[in-house]
Amino acid sequence: MKRIEAIIASEKVSAVNEALKKAGVGGATILDAKGRGKGEKPRVAGGRGTSSHAAEFSARANVITVVDDGDADKVVRTILEAASTGSSGDGKIFVSSVGEAIDIGSKKRSTTGMV
Repeated sequence: MKRIEAIIASEKVSAVNEALKKAGVGGATILDAKGRGKGEKPRVAGGRGTSSHAAEFSARANVITVVDDGDADKVVRTILEAASTGSSGDGKIFVSSVGEAIDIGSKKRSTTGMV
């Protein structure tokens, strides 16, 4: 199994979620996040709106899913197609191996395929 974690712009969450559903991904965890990186920082108005400054962090979302090994490339391509604008700061995707998953309700363990 592979854990796929994508850090994407918050405004891309709906598009990525819909694309993952269409690709057959059964579930995903989506967390609101703040981050800093290469992307353009949003401008924040100060006090009475007479000044502004670049925010330290940008609004991001963390999309996490676990899929069978054979589906990992398809899921990565799906996220890239839905989230990429071609600009610096679009985000990152991390892929890691999952040795075991346990369903809390059924207590079923899985080392191949989803729980």
